Amino acid sequence: MKVRTRIAPSPTGHPHVGTLYMGLFNLIFAKANNGSFILRIEDTDQKRSRPEYEESIYESLRWIGLEWDEGPDIGGDYGSYKQSERSAIYTKYCDQLLKEGKAYKCFTTSEELDEMRIIAKKTGKKIGYDRRHRNLTPDEIKAFEDEGRSFVIRLKVPLTGEVVFKDEIKGIIKVPCADIDDQVLMKSDGLPTYHLANVIDDHLMEISHVIRGDEWVSSTPKHILINEAFGFKPPVYIHMPLLLGTDGKKLSKRKNPTSAYFYRDSGYLPEAFLNFLSLMGYSMEGDKEIYSLDEIIKTFNPERIGTSGAVFDVKKLDWINQQYMISSIEEKDLWGRIKDWGFNDEFMTKLMPLVHTRMKTFGDFIDLCGFFFVNHLHLNAEMLCPRKITPIQSCFILQTFLWNLEKNGWDKEAVEVSCKNLAEVFQAHFKKEIIPILFVTFTGKLTGPPLFDSIALLGEHRARARILEAIKLLGGISNKKMPLLQKAYDAQNGKELFANT
Repeated sequence: MKVRTRIAPSPTGHPHVGTLYMGLFNLIFAKANNGSFILRIEDTDQKRSRPEYEESIYESLRWIGLEWDEGPDIGGDYGSYKQSERSAIYTKYCDQLLKEGKAYKCFTTSEELDEMRIIAKKTGKKIGYDRRHRNLTPDEIKAFEDEGRSFVIRLKVPLTGEVVFKDEIKGIIKVPCADIDDQVLMKSDGLPTYHLANVIDDHLMEISHVIRGDEWVSSTPKHILINEAFGFKPPVYIHMPLLLGTDGKKLSKRKNPTSAYFYRDSGYLPEAFLNFLSLMGYSMEGDKEIYSLDEIIKTFNPERIGTSGAVFDVKKLDWINQQYMISSIEEKDLWGRIKDWGFNDEFMTKLMPLVHTRMKTFGDFIDLCGFFFVNHLHLNAEMLCPRKITPIQSCFILQTFLWNLEKNGWDKEAVEVSCKNLAEVFQAHFKKEIIPILFVTFTGKLTGPPLFDSIALLGEHRARARILEAIKLLGGISNKKMPLLQKAYDAQNGKELFANT
């Protein structure tokens, strides 16, 4: 069997470090077995998929030194490698299941689905679709169609028995069919779900091994059943350990810097970051910690893949990066590398207008602008709570500011709009409460270069990390209060919530 692995990220945001993590191990496994590594783009989410995010996927993977053998940008014998260009294929296969009675049209409305959830909660039953349209007669189907009622296509999951499959790390896994919903295969807009497209593409592209995160174990029974419905031979499944934060929970964008670009922009060496990611799911013989990509490929042994979650410990990353800086950058080259990273002409040209009229001597430059060139500010919780603002109120302001930025954008004008919105939402004093909190969050001080320009120049990934760092220092927002804040944000009225905390 020729080994063929793949990753299939969605271009709905900047690449998560988990995408690099999965890409790395798919490439390692393929190359260790003289196989091929494929990049496929899962872009059927028409509302959120964007070309710039697709480009970000290519750029971030190549930043750490990953190259694929087939993909949207380089082609291959199994294309197209973008789901949005394969719609006719999915329709053809879905029609096949309908004709064979292995799938059915479901006309259930969103209101009916909501009603099912409410009843399930009240009765203590498993929340899921109740299969009410599984056995419609041709006349009933025609009546719904004549009404113009939209439908999805669902798989007819067996009502009895169990799905049994082998995970190469976890061993044999058994799941009762009674615990599996009649999976939606085709959405009402005619586009496939991830589950359908995933199975069909893996089959047609002859993917031999599916190597993905542990969170996908629960979806594997669905994929096994879809493979069986088509008569496909399922690939070999390998589920890698989850990336965990230092709190032991799944690495979360809400609490951690998860963008690959944050680590690039913060000055980490790509080869060090790759080395660090490989430690997340694998242990070299002799507990060796510093090694190249070629070394791990040559000595790779699947039995050394971990079985428990891997802690994404930035202190460990810092140590690894330091070892690479010492061993791979000569003293005579160090300043040149630092200049290329943060003191290059392009960046400094943007920075000079912010400080030109604020310096009395050149010696003032570092004091004014030092925050642009460090990864962690020495924040003071008291400074983040001006006047009588409480820590949780500051957290509300910062989280709402982050939501505003994600909605409006990260350029100067968008930052200003997002900032001024905070005073309206919380009925807080703009200059005496909002501005001081933001100044300290991004600069570590109460004054400095123009705030809006500074946030824009820091960039999305480093600015987001500073917001998260400040929220963490203040104690964070509990799972109970976060939905209340989200509700207030959606209504653009947080006055009452703010006043009562």
